[in-house]
Amino acid sequence: MANLHIRREHSLSLAQARKIALKWAQQVEAEFGMQCSYEEGAKEDRVSFTRSGVNGVLHVTGDHFDLDAKLGFLLGAFKGRIEAEIVKNLDDLLAPKPAAKKAAAKKQ
Repeated sequence: MANLHIRREHSLSLAQARKIALKWAQQVEAEFGMQCSYEEGAKEDRVSFTRSGVNGVLHVTGDHFDLDAKLGFLLGAFKGRIEAEIVKNLDDLLAPKPAAKKAAAKKQ
């Protein structure tokens, strides 16, 4: 079995991070056939995800995302590729949106 641990710091509020985590859960459900469950907490939310060969948890707080996953034997061979895809998805969701920059520029 292969283990993944990915941490991403951010400067969002928990409410904003929660929205991103929900989008991430929707993406992995649609793209990878994951089954996700979301638990809101006062200081931390948890997105549990699973499918054949993989299970894990995305911890969501007001200053970081922590993803821990266990890959089964077959998916373990693709650990690097899977990790790269997860990192890309999280980074894309955390990246500032160009539309917001354009709207701010128009107001000035």
